[in-house]
Amino acid sequence: MFQLLRYARNYRKEITLGPFFKFLEAVFELILPLFMARLVDEGIALHDQKKVIEMALSMLGLSIIGLICALTCQYYASIASQGFGTVLRNRLMEKINRFSHNELNHFGTDTLITRMTNDINQMQNALAMLIRLVVRAPFLSIGSVIMAFYIDWQMGIIFLVLLPIFCLVLFLIIHYSVPLYKKIQQKLDQLNQLVTQNLSGVRVIRAFARTKTETAHFTEETEEISRLNQKVANISALLSPSTTLIMNAGVVALLYFGGFKVNLGHLEQGQILALINYMNQMLLALIVVSNLVILFTRAAASANRINEVFATDPSLIDTGTIHQVIEHAPLVAFDHVDFRYTKKSGLALQDISFTLEKNKILGITGATGSGKSTLINLIPRFYDPFAGAIHFAGSNVKDWALDDLRSAIALVPQTAVLFSGTIRENLQWGKQDASDAECWAALATAQASEFVEHLPNGLGTPILENGKNFSGGQRQRLTIARALIRKPKLLILDDSLSALDYQTDLELRQALKQELDCGVIIISQRLRSIQSAETILLMDNGKISAQGSHEELLNTSELYQELVASQAESEAS
Repeated sequence: MFQLLRYARNYRKEITLGPFFKFLEAVFELILPLFMARLVDEGIALHDQKKVIEMALSMLGLSIIGLICALTCQYYASIASQGFGTVLRNRLMEKINRFSHNELNHFGTDTLITRMTNDINQMQNALAMLIRLVVRAPFLSIGSVIMAFYIDWQMGIIFLVLLPIFCLVLFLIIHYSVPLYKKIQQKLDQLNQLVTQNLSGVRVIRAFARTKTETAHFTEETEEISRLNQKVANISALLSPSTTLIMNAGVVALLYFGGFKVNLGHLEQGQILALINYMNQMLLALIVVSNLVILFTRAAASANRINEVFATDPSLIDTGTIHQVIEHAPLVAFDHVDFRYTKKSGLALQDISFTLEKNKILGITGATGSGKSTLINLIPRFYDPFAGAIHFAGSNVKDWALDDLRSAIALVPQTAVLFSGTIRENLQWGKQDASDAECWAALATAQASEFVEHLPNGLGTPILENGKNFSGGQRQRLTIARALIRKPKLLILDDSLSALDYQTDLELRQALKQELDCGVIIISQRLRSIQSAETILLMDNGKISAQGSHEELLNTSELYQELVASQAESEAS
């Protein structure tokens, strides 16, 4: 946990001064009972009104100074903890953004969200409590015992007897509650994952009539969390009555033995009141210590999860220096490329070799799971190949500066992803300073200008989360327009025409061929979408089964002939 405190180094002043002012407040709090004892013994008992006023004003002054110190500490704790959380969250986001798809797949989206939110909040709270209470609580506990011995050493023994008893109660409660807190945190992770899956897959759940099943599963998980929370609450609830019992037993002992000493003249009545105050301070401070132990235990678990992300080295290292395209070189070239997702998994791609010249179209088709999307994800270096080499514009992709490589490539993924905002703002993801004229030109090429023109606000039309206010075909065309506005050197359409009707598909491909000055890779199960490509790759189980033009494959590949025949039969029926 302390490893993460390096992200709070800009708040050293607050982290130092905060506990100092809290320490001063604790000192004043320990002094107050002595003034109260003098007010009772030297003022009230002797009917000295002047002494009563003097002690009362002194106590008021100490209380005001203590309040100022407490507020100052609170101010510093807020600045340090919130600043620390902000820096930590930013650094964690930067780290996650450097991850390749391998690391993202390893952690998963749900747990990364939990670590970015809940776990960092736990760290913020831990730092705030570290500044506010870590000095005060132990100091009050120990100081109360010392002050008791200062008043009367025999009365101080009562404190020493009660202290280990109370510590034993705290230990037992912490011993049984801390593992439950850890289990609750794990269950919350699982619940977060379940909620995300249910919300994102609600249409699939309804389509398979799994609503009742998933609702029952969710209810089961929440009831388990509720049961664990009730169990830990019941254990923690023992702390309050136990403290009250021990505190009252201590007060009774102080009054019983103190009464004898008062009768003998060894103690004054005000001193007994001071001892009772110190008893309350000691036990209440120990309760705070127990809560701190639970808080820091949960924070330590969160810190381990955050450190796990920081300790993970990205498998992709951006050490490239190339920034520009080399003329007269193939745009894309694969040279005997093998790829596997993990070291222990089998080959997802095997011995892939092909070239794509500039301003040419490459079509890729094949059965589901044959490696089509995996192949194109290697070009912008979302993954690195296990063996072989990939060249873009004449240079190995590993030699390219990563930002420049990806800026030269526009990828439209299988799932059309739109962001909350307006159509204009989404298109400007492709080019930040794109004018309205450029937006309309990209929309026209993507065959999307017609339906956008009929929207009441045109480019200013708001897009709801994930583009839910548009149809599948409209979303696909908007994502294609967002890619086109960048004017890339390479445009990759990863099954991005599947929601389009045949006429729109044809018009879009014709527009791409006429208006674009770049290479295009089209992945499609629909052979009509790629049959005009100069080269077609037919993928089968991670290998290139055949490559060539549409006519060449019709003459040489039985598998391609079967695909053409099956699709012709499907269209005829």
